Amino acid sequence: MRTPLFMAALFTIAKTQKQPKCPPTDEWIKMMWYIYTMEYYSAIKKNEIMPSVASWMDLETLIVSEV
Repeated sequence: MRTPLFMAALFTIAKTQKQPKCPPTDEWIKMMWYIYTMEYYSAIKKNEIMPSVASWMDLETLIVSEV
């Protein structure tokens, strides 16, 4: 007699608890691609700054040596 009551209480608790929400596979893939893309472009942006600084320094050296 106690077992059906216990089972009913257990199912009621299971229904009312918030279940952990995992994103669907397609949303997860989109999120991973977004993160990968942002990291990629961030790395490119960092690498583009340094060559321009090196070019500027070479140009400055050339101008000073001509004077």
